[in-house]
Amino acid sequence: MDFELTNEHTLIANSAKEFAKREIYPGLKERDEKATPDYTILKKMGEDGFLGICIPKKYGGLGMDYISLGLLCIEFEKIDSSARVVLSVHTGLNSLALLQWGNEEQKKKYLIPQAKGEKIAGFGLTEPNAGSDVFGIQSSAVLKGEHYILNGEKTWISLADVADNFLVFAYTDRQKGNKGISAFIVEKNFAGIVTSSIHGKLGVRAGNTGSISLQDAKIPKENLLGKEGDGFKIAMSALDNGRYTVAAGAVGIVEACLEASIKYAHDRETFGKEIGKHQLVQQMIAKMVAARDIGRLLTYNIGYLKNQGKRNTRETSLAKWIICNNAFESANDALQIFGAYGYSNEFDIERHFRNSRGAMIYEGTREIHTIMQAEYALGYRVDKPLENLLQAWPFKEDNI
Repeated sequence: MDFELTNEHTLIANSAKEFAKREIYPGLKERDEKATPDYTILKKMGEDGFLGICIPKKYGGLGMDYISLGLLCIEFEKIDSSARVVLSVHTGLNSLALLQWGNEEQKKKYLIPQAKGEKIAGFGLTEPNAGSDVFGIQSSAVLKGEHYILNGEKTWISLADVADNFLVFAYTDRQKGNKGISAFIVEKNFAGIVTSSIHGKLGVRAGNTGSISLQDAKIPKENLLGKEGDGFKIAMSALDNGRYTVAAGAVGIVEACLEASIKYAHDRETFGKEIGKHQLVQQMIAKMVAARDIGRLLTYNIGYLKNQGKRNTRETSLAKWIICNNAFESANDALQIFGAYGYSNEFDIERHFRNSRGAMIYEGTREIHTIMQAEYALGYRVDKPLENLLQAWPFKEDNI
């Protein structure tokens, strides 16, 4: 196992860093303060190929590997979580699910324009009374003729008011439990689809989050992803990809806090010396160094497994749990190092502190991942082989 980054990895990381500084950071403080997303940034992400970074060239992507996706998330979240969320939802949860489970017609119709950034995609699983409890969703789908009729309410949906297409989950047979959930490709302009935005969020305020209301929505039966009853498997495999991007992005928060803390520790003096000379400040910085290195290694390991086409549910859960916790602790320590200045939005630390807290909730709470890791260790949870695995890299289609 070789964790040395290739020249291509370094190139994509540097490109992402420059893009984030040039396109995302300007005006970010005002967008965050007023909670007003700039949707033109999404268009520029698509134009630069970032939204299809690890989608095969055959389907309009750049054809790069999954480690590249992780590096992209790190650099984007070093600036702001809202940029990384786009990659998590559009690419990780939706586009990679289409790549993994979609038929050729669905990939041509939906995956290609999404990989090119011509269409933006969302993911509709969470409901008002169903977050960690996936089986608790109330949405239903009934086949009538050539259409499924969907009814339900989805909430806390990233890009709800922005996305053109959603991957939506609903029961087609509630009596079958997890084998009764199905997945559907839903266009926002289908009849019966209404979206709205959620306001007053603590963090990720420069990004859009909202709700989807499905009221007798007519979905063509050819928009069923996989087979009826595959929805739970599709959702869990999609979360393996989404959680990977969240974990990788959290490394970006750790690094942003570490770099800012080092600079401030040299610039600020108390009791006649740099605050970096004080051992308790050193202790907090040392914790960030450990969090950075642990986060990088966990991220690279998952990218390696994905590149090999191997299932990585346990490893991704561990990374999401550990790195997101460490990101919040790093932001908390950085705020302490900055003192009163860290408590104001004069510095970016305050925004990273607020943003980092959300990652301990979405895409599986820290409590869910704690239980998962214990159950793996105790032998209560064992991953079964999936008949549909994410394509290994390099993609065969790109080598023809």
